[in-house]
This record gives sequence, structure tokens and C-alpha cells, in this order.
Amino acid sequence: MKHILSGIFAAAFALSAIAAQAQDKPPLKIGGILDMSSLYADITGPGSETAAKMAVEDFGGEVLGRKIEVLAADHQNKADLAANIARDMIDNQGVEMIYDVAASATALAAGEIAKARGKIIIFNGPGSIRLSNEACGPYTVHYVFDTFGQANVTGLAAVKSGLDTWFFLTADYAFGQDLEKDTTNVVVKTGGKVLGSVRHPLNTSDFSSFLLQAQASKAKVIGLANAGGDTVNAIKQAAEFGIMKGGQKVSPLLAFVTDIDSIGLETAQGLLLAEAFYWDMNDETRAFSKRFMERVKRPPTSAQAGVYSSVTHYLKAVKAAGTTDAAAVMKLMKETPINDFFAHGGKIRQDGRMVHDMYLFEVKKPSESKGRWDDYKLLATVPANEAFQALEQSRCPLVKK
Repeated sequence: MKHILSGIFAAAFALSAIAAQAQDKPPLKIGGILDMSSLYADITGPGSETAAKMAVEDFGGEVLGRKIEVLAADHQNKADLAANIARDMIDNQGVEMIYDVAASATALAAGEIAKARGKIIIFNGPGSIRLSNEACGPYTVHYVFDTFGQANVTGLAAVKSGLDTWFFLTADYAFGQDLEKDTTNVVVKTGGKVLGSVRHPLNTSDFSSFLLQAQASKAKVIGLANAGGDTVNAIKQAAEFGIMKGGQKVSPLLAFVTDIDSIGLETAQGLLLAEAFYWDMNDETRAFSKRFMERVKRPPTSAQAGVYSSVTHYLKAVKAAGTTDAAAVMKLMKETPINDFFAHGGKIRQDGRMVHDMYLFEVKKPSESKGRWDDYKLLATVPANEAFQALEQSRCPLVKK
């Protein structure tokens, strides 16, 4: 009996020693740099932080004997602040991976900091194609959408349907400029014409002068190369001016289900838009979205769904690699296909672009909707190799040609 008891005590002591050793290990920290309070807050913001925390919880809360901590900070749509936050997270707080980053100018700034320090950064909310082209890095991942994909899916469908003359309202920063450029290329390549464009300040409240110029152009399509609150305000004011009733189509080149909810189906009905994800597509998307809505009280945007997917993919790679070393983890992230509710057969390429299917939706009429958030009907699924820029066209210096 004494031998049995001593064996039990020895085993218990060993287990407690292992537990104590695990507790001594520093936590694995991942940090979100988000728009928590301005025009992109609904798209990313607190919802992206929640998605990251859900991913960590579902993973088990720890990896390699280290507790996983999720940090978040508000960049206020200021590139210099985003860079300072990234610097502080990595240098002072011990963050191993940065997620989301919410807008293109802020993403480009934070990306340079992560690149200089050899840390993984995953972009879920920003769209500029520069992030996987000129600004690419060995540990940079562009996960959800980009300006090329948005332009290719929406612009191509519009021109093929006869909407072949365009005028752009463009947010005057990296994302808007790239979205206008990429959509212009698609329109012209497909046989359409661009009649003009006008640039507006980020987060503007009055679109009247810009909309009047677009209306006067007589273009069949007014392309909105903006996002978030700017897209919502532009569409609402276009309706007030009677632009849609006058026969011109307004095309949001990047819109989310939260934007359509803000606009309302009465005004938004018939809009064509490209999305990487929609909450009501299948049983998998509905199951995740139900859990998300219990916390956030609205369905996830594609950016927020992408945060959950990418954080999970990162943690799986850390576990498989047995280390948080960026090179080892990224190697596995690029070798391992992504198969979850967000993407099927997704793959991270040499240039950091995660390629996956994209979807073309039309906004439902009020009479077609079964209730709030039942906003889209699927028109087409665009395969990954058609939606995104071909790797051989990439301007990323890491791509071997």
C-alpha cells in the first residue's frame, strides 16, 4: 500500500510540476489593430476582436503550454498611430502575430513595422492590392478580399450586363485609389468606358457636390470606390437626389451586410456586390454566425469571419510547428490548405495572397426578404483562380519568375 501511495503522490507531484512549468511560460499574444470607433467600426472593430477571441476559445485557449491572449487597439484611421501601435505591440508587449488592421493606409504602415521585425501580420479588413504586391513581405498574409478581386467580380458582371460607362466616387487614400484603378482596368478590358472620377475625403458627411458631378456625367454606373460609412452615406444621398430613379446605377465596389442593413433594402435593392463570405450561405456559415450574433447582436462581416478563420489557421500552424518562430509557422500556413466555414480549398500563395472563391450577390427587394439580415441572393460563385490576380502578374518581389 505504501508503494502504491508513494507512486500516486509522485505522479501527482509530476503533474503539478508540469502545470507549474506551463504557468511559468509567457502567454502567446496576438494583437488586433482596429477601427473601434469610426467609419469602419461595424466592418471590423469590436466584432473582429470578438471573432479572434472566439477562435482562441474554440482552439482551447492555449498552445504549446502557453495561454493565448488577444489584444486590441484603436488606430483611429491614422497611419502613424497604426505604426506606433504595431511597434509597441511587438517591442514592448511581446505580440507574436498582428491581425486585421482594418484599413489600407493603416495596414501599409503597420505592415512595414511587422516586416522589419520579422513578425506575422494577417490583413482581414484592408483591401489595397499593394499589400500582396509592392508591400508584400515573407510573413504577410492578405486573407479576405482585395481591390483586384472586388473589381474583377463586380465590374466584370456589370459591364457584361450592358452597364458599360462608369464614373467613380473615390475615397482619397490608398484603398480608394487602388479600387478605382483596378475597376477601371476591368471596365476598359471588357469593352467599357470610364467617363470621369472625383475624389472625396475619408469619412465625409456631404456627398452632394460629388454626386452632382457623377449625375452630370450621364454614366450608366456610378462606382463607389470607398467603404463603410462613406459607402452608406453616398448611397443614401444618391437616393435623395433621385439618381437611381433617374436610371443610373450605383455600384458599391466594397460593401458588407452591415452597410446594407444601415442603408435599408428599400434603397439598396438591386445593388450588385462582391463578397468573400455571407452568413446565410450554408449550415456551416449559419452555425458560426449564430454564435457570433449571440455576442455581437449582428451577423459577422466577411472581414470578421476572416479573422476567426485566419487566427485558427495561425494557431494550428503554431501547434504543428512546435514553435512561434515566424518562418516555421508561415511555412506551415502556406503548405496547409484552409477548409472551414469561411473557405474551402483556400491557399496562401508566395505573395501572401490567400486565394479562395468569391461571390457575386444582388441585394434583395424588401418583398423577397424574410427578415432583418436576409439581404442577399447569390448570382454567381467566382473560382479563386478567376477572382484574384494571377500569381505571374504579381509585383511582389518574393515571387519567383
